[in-house]
Amino acid sequence: MKLGLRDVVLPPKQLRTLDELREDLDLRSGDAGSKQSAFWTMLLLSAVIATAGVLADSTATVIGAMIIAPLSTPIMGIALGLVIRQKLRAGRFVLAGVLLVVIVGVIFTLIVPGSIDLRGNSQITGRTSPTLLDFIAAIATGFAGAVGLSRRDVAAVLPGVAIAISLVPPLGVVGVCLGEGAFGLALGALLLFVSNLISLVLSGTVLFAALGYSAQSDAVAGVVGAERRSFVTLGVLLSLVMIPLVLNTAFIIVVNTLTQRAEEIGEEWVKAVPGASVTGVDLASTTFQVHVRTPGGIPPTEDLLRDLQGRVPDGLSVVVDTTQGQEFDAGTVGREVP
Repeated sequence: MKLGLRDVVLPPKQLRTLDELREDLDLRSGDAGSKQSAFWTMLLLSAVIATAGVLADSTATVIGAMIIAPLSTPIMGIALGLVIRQKLRAGRFVLAGVLLVVIVGVIFTLIVPGSIDLRGNSQITGRTSPTLLDFIAAIATGFAGAVGLSRRDVAAVLPGVAIAISLVPPLGVVGVCLGEGAFGLALGALLLFVSNLISLVLSGTVLFAALGYSAQSDAVAGVVGAERRSFVTLGVLLSLVMIPLVLNTAFIIVVNTLTQRAEEIGEEWVKAVPGASVTGVDLASTTFQVHVRTPGGIPPTEDLLRDLQGRVPDGLSVVVDTTQGQEFDAGTVGREVP
């Protein structure tokens, strides 16, 4: 007997019917008033918790916001709507929810006294530079979420899925960055959210279709054109998201390679001073920041520039700081050292 994906991943006895799944994902079906009231209440609370956690740089608080955030419900509703070729109008809830969370983030920046150290906050910096790894993780999370929604016996995995996929926190970061006027960082956080959203829709669409929900649909033929347009739109959005993700991934790989190479060269350079070591190297814009732990002084910085020449691109500046609070401007790689 030949077994298909539906039989292996979701045994027939454990598979939810289309009506059950639609009841869970369509906020306009059944007791719509109660569903929507719960959705907006929980989304507002998760937005407040997530933004507060971001500003406090608290991972535990942000995770709490992820667990209660309901935004994945209408997103997976979009996937189901594409499969069964019916308009569940879930996109409207997603768009309105995005605006709500971003506004909450902006409001927080207006009421929090003083300026916010965006670059020094790990909750912000960790969500403003997404890579392909984030997209791959989101795809896998989307499949896990779709399986959890489709099976009657694995609902316990859904809190884990909520933690794994980042939806509300990056939107909170978008609001905070917009409130601080950091539009580049806000765009990076928005890219993370959009890539996660597309990943969820793609994963949910593929799995729901593979499980045969389209065959249970009573959609009319006239909806097929709208379905085709939806897939085209999704494909265009995916392409637009993948381009910056690929470029940012390549950029991060180059930066990590250069900083690792500079750190190795720096370790050789400080060997001239017993007990000295390089604790790290950062590359910000076009400047290497070399952090040195030393019991006394440091070797001549001219030697470091000579060692870096030919190993890293010319034109990069080098600044050395020590644990004693000293900072030395070593110069620029590639320029003639006296």
